[in-house]
Amino acid sequence: MKKLPLCLFSLCALSSLGARTINVADHGIVPGKDVTLQVNQLINAVKDEPDVTLFFPQGTYDFHPENALEIYRAVANHDNSLKRMGFPLYGHKDLTIDGDGSLFMFHGHMVPFTLESVDTVTLKDFTIDWSRSFHDELLVVERDDTDQSFIVEIDPKQDPYTIKGGKLYFERYKIAEDGIGSNMVWDPKTLSPIYDTRSYQMNAGKMKVSHAGKNRVKIEKAVKVAPPVGTTLITYGTQTTNRLAPAMHVTNSKDIVIDGVTVLDGGGMGLIVERTENVTLEGMKVQAKEGYFVSTRADATHFIGCKGTIKLENCEFKHMLDDGINVHGAYVKVEEYLGENQFLCEISHFQQWGLTFAEPGDKVAILSRETILPFHETEVTEFEIINEHRFLMTVANVPANLPKGPLSVENLSWYPDLIMRNNRILQNRARSVLVTTKGKVVIENNYFNSQMHGILIEGDNNKWYESGAVEDVVIRNNTFDNVGYAKTERYPLLASPLFRPEQRFGEGHYHRNVRFTGNTIKTFNGLSVKALSVKGLDITNNTLIFDNKYPEADEGPSIVLEYCDDVLIKGNKAKGFSHDIGISQTDDCTSITAKNNKGL
Repeated sequence: MKKLPLCLFSLCALSSLGARTINVADHGIVPGKDVTLQVNQLINAVKDEPDVTLFFPQGTYDFHPENALEIYRAVANHDNSLKRMGFPLYGHKDLTIDGDGSLFMFHGHMVPFTLESVDTVTLKDFTIDWSRSFHDELLVVERDDTDQSFIVEIDPKQDPYTIKGGKLYFERYKIAEDGIGSNMVWDPKTLSPIYDTRSYQMNAGKMKVSHAGKNRVKIEKAVKVAPPVGTTLITYGTQTTNRLAPAMHVTNSKDIVIDGVTVLDGGGMGLIVERTENVTLEGMKVQAKEGYFVSTRADATHFIGCKGTIKLENCEFKHMLDDGINVHGAYVKVEEYLGENQFLCEISHFQQWGLTFAEPGDKVAILSRETILPFHETEVTEFEIINEHRFLMTVANVPANLPKGPLSVENLSWYPDLIMRNNRILQNRARSVLVTTKGKVVIENNYFNSQMHGILIEGDNNKWYESGAVEDVVIRNNTFDNVGYAKTERYPLLASPLFRPEQRFGEGHYHRNVRFTGNTIKTFNGLSVKALSVKGLDITNNTLIFDNKYPEADEGPSIVLEYCDDVLIKGNKAKGFSHDIGISQTDDCTSITAKNNKGL
């Protein structure tokens, strides 16, 4: 009798016994060596077997790109490229990856987890990290205010570097020279971006660097104000190289659970999800590894064109170089109306190229790019992809007379509900939450401490092309702890579409039904809410408390209203401020009620 290979024999035996758990050690997947090939093979072997758990006994498992499956992947809000994957999950159903507390260590530009067209997949109880970070951390040890120069100390083991032609380059896995691009200064006292960080922004293109002693580099001609001694300069590469490797990428899938997963680093986002129905994050963490200030290069989590319910509970996201969570759709440009209900369209933002915008049966809206307000809803009947930039879309009907001027379309079928409870988002660059979805949104009992806005409800048809004018948002019982220390009018809540100068208000308001109630705002500047083009806004029973973590700053009224209607401001309290905490509104606001507020 011919003997079967051990791995195939084990799978058959497990299947015949009805067992659902496979110990990966039985297939040669053990700590202390590169397991990429064996993991890829095992994943492929169980592809058609439902109700399988791949169990990784606790340990450190290494994944190298040399033996990884490679596929060209378009990844929203990242740079499209050939991607090598540690866990390529394609078409799986009822699969669980159980790490048992293991560390999955990746090397080079790899995407640890890729989930494509899967149904009911759970990732649980493991940590994702990279052997060489995608950013670098340089300690400022000297500064000279007379010529705005400064000296940094670099750990050559953590951040190997070279100086060539007066420029500073960092070495990464199989990459000898990765230049400085984006950068910012981090404060070791707060473990966050430094207060008023824009003052220390470095122009990498103009900088001149030279050796200044052992493991020390002098940087000249790069800043207007040299960063303080003791702070850390974070550099995170140039565009097209610094968003190639998100930790987890999910597309065209359903019923995804991420439970107890920690992300310590990432050449992109911790989690990016596209056109997926129902995602639950329970106890997920994004945080810097020991000895570092920064975790992921970009957002902790990001969702584009999803539906069903996105639920986050008991998660903690910190130290990212971008937002905590962003939930939105996409505005796509109409290049030309071809007649017979057919549009030639182009995906608007270069980091959305390759996005699956729609399929037959989806409901879409046609809108003016000038006012970013929709004027017609219809259904997709045919959809043909030309390339990753453009597609042809045929719809059931169009208005008899299409308006003149630039047009866009948005997909109304793929907007999710969002539930966020008992999460912490802190010590990161940018915002805690961005949400532009037409689904029901509940954000409650969370803690936010971000460098820019706490919660941004935006939508724009001119820069990021992120769609989703909100219709039902409840923000209650959250703590906003000194958000906005970028020091440029950053609010716990900003609800406003992003307009270009050539765009204008249309007949109607962009956002609707936003309730901001029962929140505690610890703040150095007294700002709370700014709203533009919102109909139905409740700002009630919130408490503003002066906090001296940062210098007290009078950055204008606490509540700012522009072109808003049906607004209730009631029962709010402000205390401890030496400057006035006021309310302002423009003449085009209507039906504004303010009463029973103390200190406002």
